[in-house]
Amino acid sequence: MNLYLVFALVTLAMGGVAWVFVYPLLSGERHTERRMASVARSEPMAPRPTRAAQRSRREQVQGTLKEIEERQTKAKRQSLAARISQAGLTWSKRRFFLTAGVFGLVAFIGVLAAGPGLLAALGAAFAAGCGLPLWLLSFLKKRRLARFLDGFPDAVDVIVRGIKAGLPLLDSLKLIAEESREPIRSEFRAIIETQAIGMPLGEACLRLYERMPVPEANFFGIVVFIQQRSGGNLSEALGNLSRVLRDRKKMKAKIQAMSMEAKASATIIGSLPLAVMTLVYITSPNYISILFTEPLGHAMLAGSAIWMGMGVLVMRKMINFDF
Repeated sequence: MNLYLVFALVTLAMGGVAWVFVYPLLSGERHTERRMASVARSEPMAPRPTRAAQRSRREQVQGTLKEIEERQTKAKRQSLAARISQAGLTWSKRRFFLTAGVFGLVAFIGVLAAGPGLLAALGAAFAAGCGLPLWLLSFLKKRRLARFLDGFPDAVDVIVRGIKAGLPLLDSLKLIAEESREPIRSEFRAIIETQAIGMPLGEACLRLYERMPVPEANFFGIVVFIQQRSGGNLSEALGNLSRVLRDRKKMKAKIQAMSMEAKASATIIGSLPLAVMTLVYITSPNYISILFTEPLGHAMLAGSAIWMGMGVLVMRKMINFDF
């Protein structure tokens, strides 16, 4: 009896050992466990850039920014040809000087024929020949820059979408040059033409600031130039730039809206003396005619014009915000 019991216990022990060690091999559980372990095993993470590499890239970016700043400082003084180009004109220097001479000659002949005298005719000729062409260039330049800034954020958004869709940067710029309105179309076409003759794309984008001297164009050129030099995620950088440009545009509109009251008040104050003089001349011409017939009246008019001009300049300085 004891022998049977020992035999049963030995058989049961051998079966348990076989169940534990042999059954997993026959049933495929070990294979399943190995597959699950291979799937669950974490892959080695990409090594993070070391501090030395980060410092090297930071120094490279700082060197690039310093180089850009030095270059822009040297080119800060604009030539007459650059101002004509920024105004959107295709004139040469000779044509500009001829136009200024014609303005001065017409003003001289007109004032001399009116009879105030030779000195007044020379002053009018100087103002028309030197002041009027430069004012015209400034007016056309400001209007062209305003049009550029109005559509530039949309152009940057198109570039960002094109890069995210897989287009190269140059193809995105070509899309802007074909589909955008002026002056954005001509400026981006100039970038593409400059790049086509062998200049690097970053350098060509950086020269946009020379033709469009606004901070937004400078930001765009710096972002592309640094990305071409140091690498990085261009779509993310341009996306951040687009948000900055739109925030600046909103801030500009907000400042203009808040300053409209001051501008209206300055306009009323500046035009009030002229309006009063005109009404007095219409209602009582004999009362005010002494200002135009007597030498003392001429001196009073000249003094009043000088003081009014100074007041208008001071009010203009107070209501024009730099933003």
